[in-house]
Amino acid sequence: MNPFIRLHPADDVVIARSQLVGGTPIEGVTARGLIPPGHKIAVRAIAPGAPVRRYNQIIGFASRAIEPGEHVHTHNLDMGPDKGDFERDYAFGADVKPAPPLREATFMGIQRADGRVATRNYIGVLTSVNCSATAARAIADHFSRKTNPAALAPFPNVDGVVALTHGTGCGMDTQGMGMQILERTLTGYATHANFAAVLVVGLGCEANQINAWLATGNLSEGENFRVFNIQDTGGTRKTVEKGVALINEMLPRANAVKREPCSAKHITIGLQCGGSDGYSGISANPALGHAVDLLVAHGGTAILSETPEIYGAEHLLTRRAVKREVGEKLVSRIKWWEHYTEINEGEMNNNPSPGNKAGGLTTILEKSLGAVAKGGTSNLEAVYEYAEPVAAHGFVYMDTPGYDPVSATGQVAGGANLICFTTGRGSAYGCAPSPSLKLATNSTLWRRQEEDMDINCGEIVDGTASIQEMGQRIFELVLATASGEHSKSEQHGYGQNEFVPWQVGAVM
Repeated sequence: MNPFIRLHPADDVVIARSQLVGGTPIEGVTARGLIPPGHKIAVRAIAPGAPVRRYNQIIGFASRAIEPGEHVHTHNLDMGPDKGDFERDYAFGADVKPAPPLREATFMGIQRADGRVATRNYIGVLTSVNCSATAARAIADHFSRKTNPAALAPFPNVDGVVALTHGTGCGMDTQGMGMQILERTLTGYATHANFAAVLVVGLGCEANQINAWLATGNLSEGENFRVFNIQDTGGTRKTVEKGVALINEMLPRANAVKREPCSAKHITIGLQCGGSDGYSGISANPALGHAVDLLVAHGGTAILSETPEIYGAEHLLTRRAVKREVGEKLVSRIKWWEHYTEINEGEMNNNPSPGNKAGGLTTILEKSLGAVAKGGTSNLEAVYEYAEPVAAHGFVYMDTPGYDPVSATGQVAGGANLICFTTGRGSAYGCAPSPSLKLATNSTLWRRQEEDMDINCGEIVDGTASIQEMGQRIFELVLATASGEHSKSEQHGYGQNEFVPWQVGAVM
């Protein structure tokens, strides 16, 4: 097996399959010094200022002369004098293809009365403001299967009671973008199919007034959706007692469900990558992309996000847009992010993170080209803003930050009932109410952190599995998890701390 991986015949670099020592032969040249696993090696001389290609796409520009066999990384590769602002060919719709023949697969889902299908069956405790977070957690803690197993013992069909709290809700413009995003996010969770019932706890005097939010979200109280404030109830102890009593009323109704065969068209996956490395775009991301194509062929939906982490690769998505306005909406979100980072005295290449760079990713252009591989090859049907309800079926895009908990929160608010999360460094993440699957990009990570990883896509790098074979395995794991099989993050109890709505605007 070759000690390196070539991704395209026109590439200027190849990728080290494992750690290489100086003198290792590589396509007619020899490695100059130690090359870490997942890192890039130049296969030809590259002049200062010349573009460097991986995936046959520009990942940056040589900041100095690069010799054949030399390690290519932050010391000799950057975004160039224009910080990555070079001409892209958006070619709107150029790669749109006919819809694949519709295939059929089923999973054991939970049918709601309104026709939606759930992959989990939780009761949620939401908060309007940070000030009610402690009370909300106390309510949920009463039903913890670890500390008070008797509380849920009579209700085996309820997956749990979870408090999803946040650090905002006040000190913000009540009409501003930040409040609009918060209201949209809370509405998405309050109406999520994976919640059988929801309790909302407020303080009473916050900027995010519950009544105003209910009106904006077109929500109203009912037997499975109750709201109240600490100040109206008479304090923390009385609030916790009231919350516990209300959930006790909800539990018998929530428990009255059963799993039954449901079409895979009811699965909506949020696609995430975090703690990426040089293998992400070679193994886990394209394997997940193949699984996405399979899901779309079965009528399901996949949401690609993390706009700062598709920067420089957006032209690969606009080519797949079913309508020009879909592609133009994606480009407009890219332009918004360029402006947003500029007014906050940052730049789009603030990413990759230190861990990404240690794993072999040098620029955001390189990271993005690997990240978009999660989206497979299906047509781009629609583009949504953060936490907007996802109505389209197929492959869609949602504008979110790159920070994983914030991004996934928006996807779940939009309707994702499962998350697939690729990682090369070992990101620790889980989600509630939607289960999250962790896909390791390399076998070293799998062996080190198998208790957190659900599948090892490092077999692709090892040469023991193809992208297509691994994609099929991911798709089958998605069906099993949607049917109730617990993910590793669920086994560890992740999910309540990972609810992080996007906070935009001034904190007043």
